[in-house]
Amino acid sequence: MKDVYRRTEAFLETYSLHEQAVDMDKSCERFMQEMSLGLRGESSSLKMIPTYTSADGSIKAGEKVVVLDMGGTNFRVALVTFSDDLTPVISHFHKTGMPGVSHEVSFDEFYAAVADQVEKVIDLSDNIGFCFSYAAEITPDRDGIPIVFSKEIKAPQVIGKPIGRSLLQELSKRGYDVKNKKIAVLNDTVATLLAGRSIAKEDEYSSYIGFILGTGTNTAYMEASDRISRVPSFSSPHMIINVESGNYDLAISPLDRRFFEMTKDPSIYHFEKMISGAYLGAFSRVVLEQAIEEGVLSSTFASNYRTIEPINTMRMSHYLEMPLNREYDLVRCIHNEEDALALHLILDAVIRRAAKLTAVNLSAAVLLSGEGTNPRHPVLINADGTTFYKTENLEFYTREYLDSFLKGKKRRYVKMVHLDNAPILGAAIAPLV
Repeated sequence: MKDVYRRTEAFLETYSLHEQAVDMDKSCERFMQEMSLGLRGESSSLKMIPTYTSADGSIKAGEKVVVLDMGGTNFRVALVTFSDDLTPVISHFHKTGMPGVSHEVSFDEFYAAVADQVEKVIDLSDNIGFCFSYAAEITPDRDGIPIVFSKEIKAPQVIGKPIGRSLLQELSKRGYDVKNKKIAVLNDTVATLLAGRSIAKEDEYSSYIGFILGTGTNTAYMEASDRISRVPSFSSPHMIINVESGNYDLAISPLDRRFFEMTKDPSIYHFEKMISGAYLGAFSRVVLEQAIEEGVLSSTFASNYRTIEPINTMRMSHYLEMPLNREYDLVRCIHNEEDALALHLILDAVIRRAAKLTAVNLSAAVLLSGEGTNPRHPVLINADGTTFYKTENLEFYTREYLDSFLKGKKRRYVKMVHLDNAPILGAAIAPLV
Protein backbone atom coordinates (compact mmCIF):
# COMPACT_ATOMS: atom_id res chain seq x y z
CA MET A 1 0.00 0.00 0.00
CA LYS A 2 2.95 2.32 0.55
CA ASP A 3 3.60 2.24 -3.19
CA VAL A 4 0.01 3.26 -3.89
CA TYR A 5 0.25 6.23 -1.52
CA ARG A 6 3.60 7.28 -2.96
CA ARG A 7 2.51 6.93 -6.58
CA THR A 8 -0.81 8.71 -6.08
CA GLU A 9 0.61 11.53 -3.99
CA ALA A 10 3.36 12.08 -6.58
CA PHE A 11 0.66 12.34 -9.26
CA LEU A 12 -1.35 14.84 -7.18
CA GLU A 13 1.76 16.92 -6.57
CA THR A 14 2.80 16.89 -10.24
CA TYR A 15 -0.58 18.29 -11.29
CA SER A 16 -1.00 20.69 -8.34
CA LEU A 17 -4.06 18.87 -7.05
CA HIS A 18 -2.90 18.47 -3.45
CA GLU A 19 -3.90 20.97 -0.77
CA GLN A 20 -0.40 22.46 -0.57
CA ALA A 21 -0.91 23.79 -4.10
CA VAL A 22 -3.14 26.48 -2.55
CA ASP A 23 -1.20 28.86 -0.32
CA MET A 24 -3.82 30.54 1.88
CA ASP A 25 -1.86 33.74 2.46
CA LYS A 26 -0.86 34.34 -1.15
CA SER A 27 -4.21 33.20 -2.53
CA CYS A 28 -6.14 35.48 -0.17
CA GLU A 29 -3.92 38.43 -0.98
CA ARG A 30 -4.46 38.00 -4.70
CA PHE A 31 -8.21 37.54 -4.25
CA MET A 32 -8.39 40.74 -2.22
CA GLN A 33 -6.36 42.62 -4.83
CA GLU A 34 -8.92 41.66 -7.47
CA MET A 35 -11.74 42.70 -5.14
CA SER A 36 -10.11 46.09 -4.54
CA LEU A 37 -9.65 46.68 -8.27
CA GLY A 38 -13.32 45.90 -8.84
CA LEU A 39 -14.39 48.28 -6.08
CA ARG A 40 -12.53 51.05 -7.86
CA GLY A 41 -14.09 50.17 -11.21
CA GLU A 42 -10.73 49.11 -12.63
CA SER A 43 -10.04 46.02 -14.74
CA SER A 44 -10.72 42.93 -12.61
CA SER A 45 -12.14 39.44 -12.99
CA LEU A 46 -14.38 40.28 -10.01
CA LYS A 47 -17.20 42.63 -10.99
CA MET A 48 -17.89 43.78 -7.41
CA ILE A 49 -21.39 44.98 -8.36
CA PRO A 50 -22.82 47.72 -6.10
CA THR A 51 -26.28 46.71 -4.87
CA TYR A 52 -27.34 50.06 -3.31
CA THR A 53 -28.59 47.92 -0.43
CA SER A 54 -27.46 48.14 3.17
CA ALA A 55 -27.84 45.84 6.16
CA ASP A 56 -27.34 48.72 8.57
CA GLY A 57 -31.01 49.59 9.05
CA SER A 58 -33.36 48.19 11.66
CA ILE A 59 -36.52 46.14 11.24
CA LYS A 60 -39.64 46.91 13.25
CA ALA A 61 -42.03 44.37 14.72
CA GLY A 62 -45.16 43.91 12.66
CA GLU A 63 -43.66 45.03 9.36
CA LYS A 64 -44.95 43.16 6.33
CA VAL A 65 -43.27 42.64 2.99
CA VAL A 66 -44.52 41.09 -0.24
CA VAL A 67 -41.76 38.80 -1.49
CA LEU A 68 -41.19 37.68 -5.07
CA ASP A 69 -38.56 35.04 -5.76
CA MET A 70 -37.56 34.23 -9.34
CA GLY A 71 -35.00 31.47 -9.49
CA GLY A 72 -34.35 28.57 -11.83
CA THR A 73 -37.65 27.72 -13.47
CA ASN A 74 -39.92 28.59 -10.50
CA PHE A 75 -41.58 31.82 -9.42
CA ARG A 76 -42.50 32.07 -5.74
CA VAL A 77 -44.71 34.66 -4.07
CA ALA A 78 -45.24 35.11 -0.32
CA LEU A 79 -45.94 37.57 2.46
CA VAL A 80 -43.34 37.83 5.22
CA THR A 81 -44.38 39.37 8.54
CA PHE A 82 -41.88 40.19 11.31
CA SER A 83 -43.29 39.15 14.69
CA ASP A 84 -42.89 40.95 18.02
CA ASP A 85 -39.46 39.35 18.50
CA LEU A 86 -38.65 40.06 14.80
CA THR A 87 -38.98 36.42 13.81
CA PRO A 88 -39.94 36.32 10.10
CA VAL A 89 -43.20 34.46 9.48
CA ILE A 90 -44.00 33.30 5.94
CA SER A 91 -47.62 33.18 4.80
CA HIS A 92 -49.66 33.36 1.57
CA PHE A 93 -46.95 31.28 -0.09
CA HIS A 94 -47.56 29.94 -3.57
CA LYS A 95 -45.33 28.73 -6.36
CA THR A 96 -45.77 28.55 -10.10
CA GLY A 97 -43.62 27.97 -13.14
CA MET A 98 -41.61 30.81 -14.63
CA PRO A 99 -43.09 32.37 -17.76
CA GLY A 100 -40.98 31.57 -20.79
CA VAL A 101 -40.06 28.00 -19.85
CA SER A 102 -42.23 26.03 -22.25
CA HIS A 103 -42.27 28.63 -25.02
CA GLU A 104 -41.00 32.12 -25.79
CA VAL A 105 -43.07 34.95 -24.32
CA SER A 106 -43.23 38.64 -25.17
CA PHE A 107 -42.59 41.48 -22.72
CA ASP A 108 -46.33 41.91 -22.14
CA GLU A 109 -46.93 38.19 -21.72
CA PHE A 110 -44.07 37.88 -19.23
CA TYR A 111 -45.29 40.63 -16.91
CA ALA A 112 -48.92 39.62 -17.31
CA ALA A 113 -48.01 36.16 -16.01
CA VAL A 114 -46.02 37.67 -13.13
CA ALA A 115 -48.80 40.10 -12.24
CA ASP A 116 -51.35 37.25 -12.21
CA GLN A 117 -49.52 35.86 -9.19
CA VAL A 118 -48.50 39.13 -7.54
CA GLU A 119 -51.97 40.68 -7.52
CA LYS A 120 -53.05 37.98 -5.01
CA VAL A 121 -50.91 39.68 -2.35
CA ILE A 122 -50.20 43.17 -3.70
CA ASP A 123 -52.61 44.93 -1.32
CA LEU A 124 -51.00 43.37 1.77
CA SER A 125 -47.96 45.69 1.83
CA ASP A 126 -46.37 48.62 0.01
CA ASN A 127 -42.93 47.06 0.54
CA ILE A 128 -41.89 44.53 -2.11
CA GLY A 129 -38.68 42.52 -2.10
CA PHE A 130 -37.83 40.94 -5.44
CA CYS A 131 -35.16 38.22 -5.46
CA PHE A 132 -34.17 37.98 -9.11
CA SER A 133 -31.68 35.13 -9.50
CA TYR A 134 -30.55 35.93 -13.00
CA ALA A 135 -27.84 38.29 -14.18
CA ALA A 136 -28.98 41.89 -13.66
CA GLU A 137 -27.51 45.33 -13.14
CA ILE A 138 -28.87 47.04 -10.01
CA THR A 139 -29.69 50.74 -10.34
CA PRO A 140 -29.31 53.40 -7.58
CA ASP A 141 -33.07 53.25 -6.95
CA ARG A 142 -32.66 49.46 -6.50
CA ASP A 143 -34.49 48.41 -9.60
CA GLY A 144 -32.88 45.68 -11.71
CA ILE A 145 -32.04 45.58 -15.41
CA PRO A 146 -31.86 41.98 -16.68
CA ILE A 147 -28.71 41.24 -18.67
CA VAL A 148 -29.41 37.66 -19.71
CA PHE A 149 -31.70 34.78 -18.78
CA SER A 150 -30.58 31.19 -18.41
CA LYS A 151 -31.33 28.85 -21.31
CA GLU A 152 -34.60 27.66 -19.82
CA ILE A 153 -36.24 31.10 -19.84
CA LYS A 154 -37.20 32.45 -23.25
CA ALA A 155 -38.18 36.10 -22.82
CA PRO A 156 -35.78 38.19 -24.92
CA GLN A 157 -37.96 41.33 -24.84
CA VAL A 158 -37.56 41.50 -21.03
CA ILE A 159 -33.80 41.97 -21.29
CA GLY A 160 -32.60 45.55 -20.77
CA LYS A 161 -35.82 46.88 -19.21
CA PRO A 162 -36.34 47.64 -15.49
CA ILE A 163 -37.95 44.75 -13.62
CA GLY A 164 -39.67 46.64 -10.80
CA ARG A 165 -40.98 49.49 -12.92
CA SER A 166 -42.31 47.10 -15.56
CA LEU A 167 -44.20 45.06 -12.98
CA LEU A 168 -45.73 48.15 -11.35
CA GLN A 169 -46.83 49.44 -14.75
CA GLU A 170 -48.64 46.16 -15.43
CA LEU A 171 -50.33 46.27 -12.02
CA SER A 172 -51.33 49.90 -12.58
CA LYS A 173 -52.97 48.95 -15.88
CA ARG A 174 -55.04 46.46 -13.90
CA GLY A 175 -56.34 49.23 -11.63
CA TYR A 176 -54.07 48.84 -8.60
CA ASP A 177 -52.78 51.93 -6.82
CA VAL A 178 -49.00 51.52 -6.97
CA LYS A 179 -47.78 55.06 -6.30
CA ASN A 180 -46.60 54.14 -2.76
CA LYS A 181 -45.18 50.74 -3.68
CA LYS A 182 -41.44 50.34 -3.12
CA ILE A 183 -39.62 47.50 -4.88
CA ALA A 184 -36.09 46.43 -3.99
CA VAL A 185 -34.51 44.05 -6.53
CA LEU A 186 -31.60 41.89 -5.40
CA ASN A 187 -29.91 38.65 -6.39
CA ASP A 188 -29.99 35.42 -4.40
CA THR A 189 -26.54 35.85 -2.81
CA VAL A 190 -27.44 39.29 -1.47
CA ALA A 191 -30.72 37.82 -0.22
CA THR A 192 -28.76 35.07 1.51
CA LEU A 193 -26.69 37.71 3.33
CA LEU A 194 -29.80 39.60 4.40
CA ALA A 195 -31.42 36.38 5.60
CA GLY A 196 -28.48 35.98 7.96
CA ARG A 197 -29.09 39.55 9.07
CA SER A 198 -32.67 38.59 9.97
CA ILE A 199 -31.63 36.24 12.77
CA ALA A 200 -29.20 38.66 14.41
CA LYS A 201 -29.79 40.54 17.61
CA GLU A 202 -28.52 44.12 17.81
CA ASP A 203 -24.71 44.26 17.55
CA GLU A 204 -24.45 40.48 17.80
CA TYR A 205 -22.33 40.28 14.65
CA SER A 206 -19.81 42.74 13.27
CA SER A 207 -20.74 42.05 9.64
CA TYR A 208 -22.46 39.61 7.30
CA ILE A 209 -21.58 37.47 4.30
CA GLY A 210 -23.89 35.60 1.95
CA PHE A 211 -22.34 32.61 0.20
CA ILE A 212 -23.81 30.13 -2.29
CA LEU A 213 -22.10 26.98 -3.49
CA GLY A 214 -24.49 24.89 -5.51
CA THR A 215 -24.59 24.41 -9.25
CA GLY A 216 -22.63 27.67 -9.40
CA THR A 217 -21.11 29.91 -6.77
CA ASN A 218 -21.16 33.52 -5.64
CA THR A 219 -20.47 35.71 -2.62
CA ALA A 220 -21.88 38.94 -1.19
CA TYR A 221 -20.37 40.92 1.68
CA MET A 222 -20.66 44.32 3.35
CA GLU A 223 -18.17 47.01 2.33
CA ALA A 224 -17.55 50.46 3.76
CA SER A 225 -19.33 52.88 1.42
CA ASP A 226 -16.39 55.29 1.28
CA ARG A 227 -14.20 52.52 -0.17
CA ILE A 228 -16.49 52.00 -3.18
CA SER A 229 -15.00 54.70 -5.38
CA ARG A 230 -17.16 53.78 -8.37
CA VAL A 231 -20.21 54.94 -6.36
CA PRO A 232 -19.99 58.71 -5.62
CA SER A 233 -22.12 58.58 -2.46
CA PHE A 234 -24.38 56.29 -0.49
CA SER A 235 -26.60 57.17 2.45
CA SER A 236 -25.51 54.31 4.72
CA PRO A 237 -21.99 53.64 6.02
CA HIS A 238 -21.97 50.18 4.44
CA MET A 239 -23.22 48.76 1.15
CA ILE A 240 -23.64 45.12 0.20
CA ILE A 241 -21.40 44.17 -2.72
CA ASN A 242 -22.20 41.33 -5.11
CA VAL A 243 -18.70 39.97 -5.70
CA GLU A 244 -19.57 37.66 -8.64
CA SER A 245 -16.84 35.46 -7.17
CA GLY A 246 -17.43 32.62 -9.61
CA ASN A 247 -15.70 34.67 -12.30
CA TYR A 248 -12.42 34.99 -10.37
CA ASP A 249 -9.61 34.28 -12.82
CA LEU A 250 -7.59 31.38 -11.46
CA ALA A 251 -5.91 28.20 -12.64
CA ILE A 252 -3.60 26.15 -10.44
CA SER A 253 -3.10 22.96 -12.42
CA PRO A 254 -2.43 22.37 -16.11
CA LEU A 255 -5.47 20.12 -15.87
CA ASP A 256 -7.54 23.18 -14.92
CA ARG A 257 -6.61 24.83 -18.20
CA ARG A 258 -7.36 21.66 -20.11
CA PHE A 259 -10.76 21.45 -18.44
CA PHE A 260 -11.60 25.11 -19.07
CA GLU A 261 -11.08 24.52 -22.80
CA MET A 262 -13.70 21.77 -22.68
CA THR A 263 -16.39 24.09 -21.27
CA LYS A 264 -18.77 26.28 -23.24
CA ASP A 265 -17.02 29.58 -22.37
CA PRO A 266 -13.37 28.75 -21.64
CA SER A 267 -12.30 32.30 -20.80
CA ILE A 268 -14.76 33.06 -17.98
CA TYR A 269 -15.94 31.77 -14.58
CA HIS A 270 -12.74 29.85 -13.84
CA PHE A 271 -13.25 29.88 -10.06
CA GLU A 272 -16.76 28.50 -10.43
CA LYS A 273 -15.36 25.72 -12.62
CA MET A 274 -12.93 24.76 -9.86
CA ILE A 275 -15.36 24.50 -6.93
CA SER A 276 -19.03 24.30 -7.95
CA GLY A 277 -21.39 21.39 -8.39
CA ALA A 278 -21.85 21.79 -12.13
CA TYR A 279 -18.11 21.26 -12.68
CA LEU A 280 -16.41 19.30 -9.87
CA GLY A 281 -17.48 15.95 -11.26
CA ALA A 282 -16.61 16.90 -14.82
CA PHE A 283 -13.18 18.12 -13.73
CA SER A 284 -12.65 14.82 -11.90
CA ARG A 285 -13.14 13.02 -15.21
CA VAL A 286 -10.17 14.92 -16.65
CA VAL A 287 -8.10 14.05 -13.58
CA LEU A 288 -9.02 10.37 -13.69
CA GLU A 289 -8.23 10.09 -17.38
CA GLN A 290 -4.78 11.51 -16.69
CA ALA A 291 -4.32 9.12 -13.76
CA ILE A 292 -5.24 6.20 -16.01
CA GLU A 293 -2.83 7.39 -18.70
CA GLU A 294 0.02 7.51 -16.18
CA GLY A 295 -0.76 4.14 -14.62
CA VAL A 296 -1.87 5.49 -11.25
CA LEU A 297 -5.09 3.58 -11.87
CA SER A 298 -4.87 0.15 -13.48
CA SER A 299 -5.90 -0.89 -16.98
CA THR A 300 -8.59 -3.09 -15.42
CA PHE A 301 -10.09 -0.07 -13.69
CA ALA A 302 -9.77 1.89 -16.93
CA SER A 303 -11.71 -0.73 -18.89
CA ASN A 304 -14.52 -0.77 -16.34
CA TYR A 305 -14.56 2.99 -15.90
CA ARG A 306 -15.06 3.62 -19.60
CA THR A 307 -18.22 1.52 -19.64
CA ILE A 308 -20.09 3.67 -17.10
CA GLU A 309 -21.86 6.98 -17.52
CA PRO A 310 -19.50 9.97 -17.14
CA ILE A 311 -19.33 10.81 -13.45
CA ASN A 312 -20.82 13.95 -11.97
CA THR A 313 -20.30 15.65 -8.62
CA MET A 314 -22.98 13.63 -6.84
CA ARG A 315 -21.57 10.28 -7.98
CA MET A 316 -17.97 11.13 -7.09
CA SER A 317 -19.27 12.13 -3.65
CA HIS A 318 -21.12 8.81 -3.34
CA TYR A 319 -17.87 6.91 -3.79
CA LEU A 320 -16.28 8.76 -0.88
CA GLU A 321 -19.39 8.41 1.28
CA MET A 322 -19.80 4.64 0.84
CA PRO A 323 -16.80 3.15 -0.96
CA LEU A 324 -18.04 -0.43 -0.41
CA ASN A 325 -21.58 0.07 -1.71
CA ARG A 326 -21.83 -1.98 -4.89
CA GLU A 327 -24.94 -0.05 -5.90
CA TYR A 328 -22.60 2.75 -6.97
CA ASP A 329 -21.07 2.43 -10.41
CA LEU A 330 -17.65 3.76 -9.38
CA VAL A 331 -17.46 1.08 -6.70
CA ARG A 332 -18.28 -1.58 -9.29
CA CYS A 333 -15.29 -0.41 -11.33
CA ILE A 334 -12.98 -1.50 -8.49
CA HIS A 335 -11.46 -4.99 -8.48
CA ASN A 336 -8.42 -4.51 -6.23
CA GLU A 337 -7.58 -2.51 -3.12
CA GLU A 338 -4.84 -0.52 -4.87
CA ASP A 339 -7.30 1.04 -7.32
CA ALA A 340 -9.82 1.58 -4.52
CA LEU A 341 -7.29 3.52 -2.47
CA ALA A 342 -5.89 5.54 -5.39
CA LEU A 343 -9.38 6.53 -6.53
CA HIS A 344 -10.29 7.62 -3.01
CA LEU A 345 -7.14 9.72 -2.65
CA ILE A 346 -7.69 11.43 -6.02
CA LEU A 347 -11.36 12.30 -5.54
CA ASP A 348 -10.78 13.41 -1.97
CA ALA A 349 -7.95 15.68 -3.16
CA VAL A 350 -10.25 17.35 -5.72
CA ILE A 351 -12.81 18.07 -2.99
CA ARG A 352 -10.18 19.16 -0.48
CA ARG A 353 -8.72 21.62 -2.98
CA ALA A 354 -12.21 22.99 -3.72
CA ALA A 355 -12.77 23.42 0.02
CA LYS A 356 -9.50 25.31 0.44
CA LEU A 357 -10.39 27.61 -2.45
CA THR A 358 -13.81 28.15 -0.86
CA ALA A 359 -12.03 29.13 2.35
CA VAL A 360 -9.86 31.55 0.36
CA ASN A 361 -12.97 33.18 -1.07
CA LEU A 362 -14.66 33.57 2.31
CA SER A 363 -11.46 34.63 4.08
CA ALA A 364 -10.82 37.35 1.51
CA ALA A 365 -14.31 38.78 2.07
CA VAL A 366 -13.82 38.76 5.85
CA LEU A 367 -10.35 40.31 5.71
CA LEU A 368 -11.28 43.02 3.20
CA SER A 369 -14.33 43.96 5.27
CA GLY A 370 -12.04 44.68 8.22
CA GLU A 371 -14.52 43.02 10.58
CA GLY A 372 -14.54 39.92 12.78
CA THR A 373 -11.67 41.05 15.02
CA ASN A 374 -13.60 40.38 18.25
CA PRO A 375 -14.70 36.78 18.95
CA ARG A 376 -17.73 38.17 20.80
CA HIS A 377 -18.89 39.81 17.56
CA PRO A 378 -17.91 37.50 14.68
CA VAL A 379 -18.82 37.87 11.03
CA LEU A 380 -21.94 35.82 10.28
CA ILE A 381 -21.66 33.72 7.12
CA ASN A 382 -24.96 32.40 5.82
CA ALA A 383 -23.87 29.60 3.49
CA ASP A 384 -26.36 28.03 1.11
CA GLY A 385 -26.22 25.46 -1.69
CA THR A 386 -26.58 21.70 -1.97
CA THR A 387 -23.04 21.21 -3.28
CA PHE A 388 -21.57 22.78 -0.15
CA TYR A 389 -23.63 20.69 2.24
CA LYS A 390 -24.12 17.44 0.32
CA THR A 391 -20.69 16.85 -1.24
CA GLU A 392 -18.71 14.55 1.04
CA ASN A 393 -16.38 16.52 3.36
CA LEU A 394 -16.63 19.78 1.42
CA GLU A 395 -18.24 21.70 4.28
CA PHE A 396 -16.04 19.93 6.85
CA TYR A 397 -12.78 20.75 5.08
CA THR A 398 -13.89 24.35 4.44
CA ARG A 399 -14.57 24.87 8.14
CA GLU A 400 -11.18 23.38 8.98
CA TYR A 401 -9.35 25.78 6.67
CA LEU A 402 -11.33 28.77 7.92
CA ASP A 403 -10.59 27.84 11.51
CA SER A 404 -6.85 27.32 11.01
CA PHE A 405 -6.33 30.36 8.77
CA LEU A 406 -8.80 33.00 9.90
CA LYS A 407 -9.00 32.18 13.58
CA GLY A 408 -5.59 30.60 14.10
CA LYS A 409 -3.45 32.89 11.96
CA LYS A 410 -5.38 36.10 11.31
CA ARG A 411 -7.33 36.36 14.58
CA ARG A 412 -10.56 36.85 12.70
CA TYR A 413 -13.73 35.17 13.85
CA VAL A 414 -16.73 33.90 11.93
CA LYS A 415 -19.88 31.94 12.57
CA MET A 416 -21.37 29.90 9.74
CA VAL A 417 -25.10 29.14 9.57
CA HIS A 418 -27.57 27.67 7.11
CA LEU A 419 -31.09 29.09 6.99
CA ASP A 420 -34.04 27.58 5.18
CA ASN A 421 -35.87 29.81 2.69
CA ALA A 422 -32.95 32.25 2.62
CA PRO A 423 -33.93 33.98 -0.67
CA ILE A 424 -37.45 34.69 0.63
CA LEU A 425 -36.29 35.90 4.03
CA GLY A 426 -33.54 38.06 2.55
CA ALA A 427 -35.83 39.59 -0.02
CA ALA A 428 -38.22 40.51 2.80
CA ILE A 429 -35.52 42.54 4.52
CA ALA A 430 -34.27 44.36 1.40
CA PRO A 431 -36.96 47.10 1.14
CA LEU A 432 -36.75 47.73 4.92
CA VAL A 433 -33.03 48.55 5.16
